[in-house]
Amino acid sequence: MLFVKPPGVYRPQDDTSLLLEALVREPLATGAHVLDVGTGSGALALAAARLGSARVTAVDASRRAVLTARLNALLARRRVRVHRGDLFAPVTGRTFDLVLANPPYVPSPHPRLPRSGPARAWDAGRDGRAILDRLCHSVPPLLRPGGVVLIVHSGLSDPERTAGVLESSGLRAEITERRRVPFGPVMRERAAWLRAQGLLLPGEDREELAVVRAERVA
Repeated sequence: MLFVKPPGVYRPQDDTSLLLEALVREPLATGAHVLDVGTGSGALALAAARLGSARVTAVDASRRAVLTARLNALLARRRVRVHRGDLFAPVTGRTFDLVLANPPYVPSPHPRLPRSGPARAWDAGRDGRAILDRLCHSVPPLLRPGGVVLIVHSGLSDPERTAGVLESSGLRAEITERRRVPFGPVMRERAAWLRAQGLLLPGEDREELAVVRAERVA
């Protein structure tokens, strides 16, 4: 399959792969409604569109990512509706059987979130939770009875807290996947700062990724 990955758009990486593995284990009925928030190049949205002929909507804050995801859907001959906007704003009032989320989650020395540029895809405030906490509080009303949300992020940004916030919102949550992977470019560049914050041990050069699964019990 042709797949466009232009500069400035988040490319599928280890976190995408881990979330994809969790996605394929979810039983999707024919015509299930799926939302991929923070779609980037659209890789997960397209994967979902192939499963059970799902009806897929994708959202990203980046204009370039939205155009890329639309082009990739066209090349793959898959119908994916792609919207530009902040988190769930473009789908207000809608509900879904499955929500996929690979949000920005890397702790950053800059407390303010970037308003443009590629760092918007990964910078998430000093604790890495600037977007995660918003997502966890906002996603429950988007889930239909029996609906599921799958969220991937770094162990540095506290998957247990993610599960706890989702539980407190009335969902049944658990960490279903964990994997340690070598540092990518962003983590390598930021390693010294992360060690100074006590988030990495001396010499540590691998990052834990986790998938949190939460279900709205019917």
